[in-house]
Amino acid sequence: MRTRPATPANGVRRRPKDRKAQILRAAAESFSARGYHAVGMDDIAAQLGISATALYRHYANKYDLFRACVLALGQQLVDATAFCDELPSDAEPDAVCRRIVAALTEVAIANRESGGLYRWEGRYLRGDDQSVLMAQIQVVNRRIQRPLMAQRPTVTSVERWILSAAALSVIGSIADHRVKLSAPQIRALLTELVGTVLAAELPSPREAAEQPSVTPRPAPPLQAIGRYEAVLQQSLLLFDKQGYHETGIGEIAASVGIPPSGIYRYFAGKQDILCAVFRRAADRISAELSSVLSGETDPVAALHALIGKYVANSFADRSLAHVYYTERVNLPDADQEMLRDVQRATVDSWVRLVTAARPGLDAAPARFAVHAAMALVIDVGRLVSSDDTAHLQAAVRRLMAVTLGLPAPS
Repeated sequence: MRTRPATPANGVRRRPKDRKAQILRAAAESFSARGYHAVGMDDIAAQLGISATALYRHYANKYDLFRACVLALGQQLVDATAFCDELPSDAEPDAVCRRIVAALTEVAIANRESGGLYRWEGRYLRGDDQSVLMAQIQVVNRRIQRPLMAQRPTVTSVERWILSAAALSVIGSIADHRVKLSAPQIRALLTELVGTVLAAELPSPREAAEQPSVTPRPAPPLQAIGRYEAVLQQSLLLFDKQGYHETGIGEIAASVGIPPSGIYRYFAGKQDILCAVFRRAADRISAELSSVLSGETDPVAALHALIGKYVANSFADRSLAHVYYTERVNLPDADQEMLRDVQRATVDSWVRLVTAARPGLDAAPARFAVHAAMALVIDVGRLVSSDDTAHLQAAVRRLMAVTLGLPAPS
């Protein structure tokens, strides 16, 4: 818990030389934990033990501070890997790759409390600011790919993007949970996981074409479903496209073709709609987990079955998958706790399977691996543009499996 800085004995409180850095860190942690819209300048000022007026000496408004936080995090990743641009052309690729992974891991550990900011809240950046963040992430991806080209010259451009995006996702996934390991243990574990991901043999497009794949689940025509379902469907699409806070009840009603008052026949308000979306997603996750666990006793086979369902659902309904990660901070406290319980139970089940499939692996590293595997499904889908979705899905399934330390399915 942060405390108000002590006043010196002479009664004169001097402004710390690193005040701006303190503001950025406190704001980044607040925005990451509670979401951009839920945090005010007064909240950040109170966290630091200063007045809101003091914040305005450095930042014109909340968005100005938010933009600085997000882009500063992205810039840390760029700066940490800047050495790549100064290396000789004959630099040993394995050593370069290890150095890149180590540098990115240090940034992730140092910003574990705020890493969710650029991962999930960065969507609230406007115009050119969004482009700056994307450019930062692209620079880091290309630097990861540079030694990869020398290590694996036969890997295609699309596959390099898949692998670098997965590597970044595994490193960044430590911001998605609070599983405790020491910093040296996290460094060693992430180094192992990222090394495994970057060495993964991805299915070829021909092999992928022979595997199960899904296409985005089409939204049924509004006239073919009841108004309750239509409201849920259109709300989800709008929440995904423009964000929960940017979507109004009037917009939802207009997309369904009813007056705003018609929404209140089914839902108490916009937050109630969001809760219904999350409860439905949580019920589906629980049902599928139960189905697999009741029908498969071999832990490796069960994990491959779960991976298949997880990837299929994420690709079939990308709006739901994205909203599930990005908008949970907007749920009321009771529903957030319910969601955490469902997620905790789901991860617990996966961890039990992983430790059964890999005797000798402790639960904490297995938990890190499960969170990393789940995160890369969303991240690779976001960061990699590919017309061959069957190939991308097969690649993601393979990356989830190697992240969990599983052999290829028999």
